[in-house]
Formats: sequence, C-alpha cells, structure tokens
Amino acid sequence: MRATVIVLTVLFMFGATSLSLAAPILHFGEDLGLGEYTPLTTWANADAARDAFFANLVGVGTETFEGFGVGATSPLGLTFPGAGLATLQGSGEIASVPPGSTNGYGRYATSGSQYWETGYSFAIDFDAPIAAFGFYGIDIGDFDGSVTLSYGNGTMTELIIPHTVGGLGGSVIYFGFYDTENTFTRIEFGNTGASIDYFGFDDMTIGSIEQVNPVPEPATLLLMGSGLLGFVGTVTRRKKR
Repeated sequence: MRATVIVLTVLFMFGATSLSLAAPILHFGEDLGLGEYTPLTTWANADAARDAFFANLVGVGTETFEGFGVGATSPLGLTFPGAGLATLQGSGEIASVPPGSTNGYGRYATSGSQYWETGYSFAIDFDAPIAAFGFYGIDIGDFDGSVTLSYGNGTMTELIIPHTVGGLGGSVIYFGFYDTENTFTRIEFGNTGASIDYFGFDDMTIGSIEQVNPVPEPATLLLMGSGLLGFVGTVTRRKKR
C-alpha cells in the first residue's frame, strides 16, 4: 500500500485576548503508514514540510534523543546545538528500535535508533524564549493531537495538528511553526480527543527569533500530493491563574 502524501503550509491570523498579532506560520506534512510491523522507508511529504520549515531558519539546533540512555524518563535536559537548552517534563521514556524495523506497534525513530515515546501529555520548558519549533511524530494516528504555546505575558495559543486519525500504524508527520513577532517559553503536547494511544517523537528543532529569517510566501499555500487536507485551527486563551 502506498503512503498518502499531503503537504500543507498555512499563515493564520487570529484575534487574541491580549495579543492582536499574527499567529504562528505552520508547516505540516504527512505520510500514512503501512501497518504496525512495517516501517516506512521514506517519508517524502514529512521531509518536504521539514525542508519548507527550515528554509525560514538559520543556525537552529536539533535534539535527536541519541544521547540518552534507553529507558530514560523525565525530566530530560534537551540540547539544541547552537539554539539553546530545554527541559522535557511528563510521562514517557526514551525508546530504541533498530533502523528498518518497528517496536511491533508502529513506532520507530526518524533518525538513528532512539526517540521519545509516550501515551500521555508532556511539556517542554525552554531556558530562553524561542520563536520556532518543529518535530517528527510517529504513529500518532489514534492521537487527536495539539500543541499549546505559552508566551511570557501569560497568553496561550493552541495549534491543532491536522493529521489523519485512524488507518494503519507507522505513519510519519512533520509539524513545524515559527512566529516572527512573539516568542514562547513553553510547549505542551496534548490530546484533544478521548482516545489514548502511545506515539513517538523525534528530531525536535528550536530556533530563537534571531534565527528566524522567513522567505516570502503567500498568505495561504496548499500543496497536495494526494488525499484530503486536514483541518488546522488556532485557539487563543488567557492562562488561568
């Protein structure tokens, strides 16, 4: 079965309670999986989304999770060479799968052999404000995913991940976003639906506002290889105190 390829780049505008500025610019790509025991050998659409995201960045750093011991749990001190440090908090552990295979449930690394595996919410706190963040997600088809950004003034913005829910295991997505006007200090990964399933994350990238150098792009650009585009939404709310 051939993987479905979808590429999506979107610029959103939103009305915030305490920020009347442009929302983050999102890059998303998805390659549908072949089943729990069969890893994808390539993920062209996810890589295309990553490349589009990286085209707007200079000198950013990526955490590959290869430097941790297998089974390591949070808190984890993440290192993004040239871009900064962060702390990962929440349920999960470092998993390892030999390249070319899965863990038997559709999860594997997108580079090397190690990745962050979890079935629940987790968060990343950054040592310094950042303006760009991107990651690969593996086998999140049963996960109604979202990421929530926390800004320094207490405002929060939720970004819905527009991946396909259901289908065969082993899918790979890339989700990257940057904001040229607002920096954020925390990212929370959560589930917007009732279903709970384990999923993997790999090759996380951050960049400071100085490292974001956006290339000109239209307000809305949709590139479809095949399949149906998902829905991307943003919700802004003030943090409860």
